[in-house]
Amino acid sequence: MKRMIIASTSTVHGGTYLSYILPELEKFFAEVKTILFVPYARPGGISHDDYTGIASKGFAAIGKEVVGLHTFESPEKAVKSAEAIFVGGGNTFLLVTQLYKNKVMEAIREAVYNGVPYLGSSAGSNITGLTMQTTNDMPIIYPPSFKTLGLVPFNINPHYIDADKQSKHMGETRETRIKEFHKINTLPVIGLREGSWLEVIGEEITLKGTLSARIFEQGREGYEVETETSIKF
Repeated sequence: MKRMIIASTSTVHGGTYLSYILPELEKFFAEVKTILFVPYARPGGISHDDYTGIASKGFAAIGKEVVGLHTFESPEKAVKSAEAIFVGGGNTFLLVTQLYKNKVMEAIREAVYNGVPYLGSSAGSNITGLTMQTTNDMPIIYPPSFKTLGLVPFNINPHYIDADKQSKHMGETRETRIKEFHKINTLPVIGLREGSWLEVIGEEITLKGTLSARIFEQGREGYEVETETSIKF
């Protein structure tokens, strides 16, 4: 049975890495000693080692050990033997490229369906959807495919931002870009605001956190769902 936390971000304003969601993670990973961390997205271009160090420091607060996937000779075998998996944020194009290159995209999918707890933040949340096509990231590298894990029946837009009506900015809003996506694609999209996450238990998906989320479906105006709402399409 799938057990997942799909978080919009790892850090909210005024907090430290994962601090806003640590109480939830302590319960989520209660039976887990070691978490396999996937540092491939490399936010700001930091090294895999440095990124793993950040994750290790965050999880030390709840007594969990973190080991980086990049340290294994066979990433695929490491995923298959993992107690739990955390895919961190950064650049989704780079993350997806590396997941395919290291032959672990399908291995992660199988692990989650076999009940291995999965935490994703930002780019790590993007890849739980059907495709990565609603990421906010720049295409710094060309992945073999936009198809991702498909662990939930929709796409995700992390760090979703509402239009600022006081701003003089004349460029596209996040909602406009998602509407452009729906001119060609039919997949539903969930705009996850920072500080919110989706809890997945089996096929049951529930919005958690203090903020509402915005849902986009082709041919329909975007609409809000409140926290603790069950997400169904």
